[in-house]
Amino acid sequence: MKRRTKIVVLGSALLLTAGAASAATASDAPRERTTASDAPRQQATADAPRQREAAALTGTAKLYRSAGDDITFSFDAHLAAKDKADPSKATGTFEFSHYLNGEGARAEVKVDCLLTGGKVAVVSGVVTGSDLPGAEGKRVGVTVHDLGRHDRLGYSWASTGSPVDTEELPKCVSSAPFEKVKKGTGDFMVVPWQPEL
Repeated sequence: MKRRTKIVVLGSALLLTAGAASAATASDAPRERTTASDAPRQQATADAPRQREAAALTGTAKLYRSAGDDITFSFDAHLAAKDKADPSKATGTFEFSHYLNGEGARAEVKVDCLLTGGKVAVVSGVVTGSDLPGAEGKRVGVTVHDLGRHDRLGYSWASTGSPVDTEELPKCVSSAPFEKVKKGTGDFMVVPWQPEL
């Protein structure tokens, strides 16, 4: 009988404009699910065991805004097992968009750093494509707190209002996860980093 194991991958999202950040409370009860800490460190393959990733952040969700803003973050960020000691070797992409009444913008980002601890992830990268003037080439960072159906998110431009207004942001820097995920839109998942200390 083949042994099957699951590796939980993580998820999170980004915001394009800070706007009026409203904090609404979610009313659904927390759900039970397998977490990254429950997942085994290796996945059996037909030939040989394969190490799990050193860290990961994946998933897509919309943020809650009482005014009806359509704000979406999608993550596909990974740190390979062989690069466990260097979070700046993370790979992948993330995207974010913010629209209200047909106006807004979106951005695509190439990951350049990923740090995770428990259920919290901080990912950064450089904007490679955007319809927001001045955004391309800017580094942005996002923080995700994986809380099941009550995930939270923060972003590096929270205090400036726009990624364009952030100057010289270092890798893996973001804000506290103050935003809430909109009920029923999905959730993010984080694979915790376990460095040798």
